[in-house]
Amino acid sequence: MWIDYKEVENLLTAEMWKSLLEGEGLPAKILPVEGILEWSETAKFRLMVPKGREHVADEILRKL
Repeated sequence: MWIDYKEVENLLTAEMWKSLLEGEGLPAKILPVEGILEWSETAKFRLMVPKGREHVADEILRKL
């Protein structure tokens, strides 16, 4: 199961966060806030991580 971890302003930012987390070994997904049909470069996106692994994402971000 996946949970929302962070909301970001656009697709480029979402892909950068996703790449950062996955580069550290944590799976991540991105989905548009308004639904899959609203996928565009300017849409707001949700960054999602596996449930129970939020603390891992927190540690990765703390290292920045």
